[in-house]
Amino acid sequence: MTNTIAPEADFDSAPSLLDGAKELVLTAEHCNLAYWFTDVAQGTLAGRGATGHAPDALVPDYMRQPGHPLREALVLEFGFRALSEELATRVLSYYVANAPGIPEMEFFATQLIDEARHARVFREHLVSMGVPRDRLFAEIEEMTADYRRRVLAPVEEYALDIVRDRKDFYGGVAVFTIVIEGVLAPAAELSERKWGVLDPAAGEISRGTSIDEIRHLVVGSTILRDHLVRTPEYRPRLLEILEAGRQLWNEVPDREYVIHREELFQEGMLRHADLVADYELWPGVRMLDTTPEERYDAAERWTDEMAEARMSFMGLPTDWLSGSVAVSA
Repeated sequence: MTNTIAPEADFDSAPSLLDGAKELVLTAEHCNLAYWFTDVAQGTLAGRGATGHAPDALVPDYMRQPGHPLREALVLEFGFRALSEELATRVLSYYVANAPGIPEMEFFATQLIDEARHARVFREHLVSMGVPRDRLFAEIEEMTADYRRRVLAPVEEYALDIVRDRKDFYGGVAVFTIVIEGVLAPAAELSERKWGVLDPAAGEISRGTSIDEIRHLVVGSTILRDHLVRTPEYRPRLLEILEAGRQLWNEVPDREYVIHREELFQEGMLRHADLVADYELWPGVRMLDTTPEERYDAAERWTDEMAEARMSFMGLPTDWLSGSVAVSA
């Protein structure tokens, strides 16, 4: 008997992160351990479990050349994302511990594994690009030290205060679903689109992580929507958490890190204009014709579009989006 993989978990037919996060409805009850072992482990990850990409998705030689701007851009991107996913994994342990029921506990246990896997495949790709394995952790620590202190540490502290110290499970879900994942996810979508044509292995890695992020965003939104229906008096507290999260993302200086990577990407992309050719980053716009600032701004717009859709789904006001929310990866 052949298992039928859920459409949203199928590597080839799953929607884009932006479309899926805006349109799908999934519950913790549905996305339980059985779902993860079948549709995710045997679906999304089939043939990609160790590296995040299929064996025939190769790393081009120029991505192993020290000093090549494309290599330097991706080393920074995946190094930063590996650290972000590692910290997310550690924070999610408190979601598992504080889950109010078995469905929520099982779902966040699978999300914890997802984030740990993401960190691992990002690290493994750094090794594929020539970062010495015996120096891997040290090099990630060195390249991300400033970013961790200035960007990630305040976000981590904010999440831990709510889910660990206050033991506010639903507030923690809001932090992860709307503030953290909701802001980071569009940059992940951009990563998938950018690298698919220049580093097929990296493109597949980002594709797989994006499929997971759809599930995280959608289930988290459903958990919050259902909680607000059962407990409408929680609404002011939720809005307070979201406003604090928006202010936090407005304050962290992540733009400089993203723009630096995009400038390296720009230089490297132009060196390989023949490979990029007429590939469109979004409909009607060739990637070759985009600038670092335009790509950053596009990810910001995607952030707003996705957040507006999820906020509307939960019955929350979308004027929370009136501030300028940062994006990172």
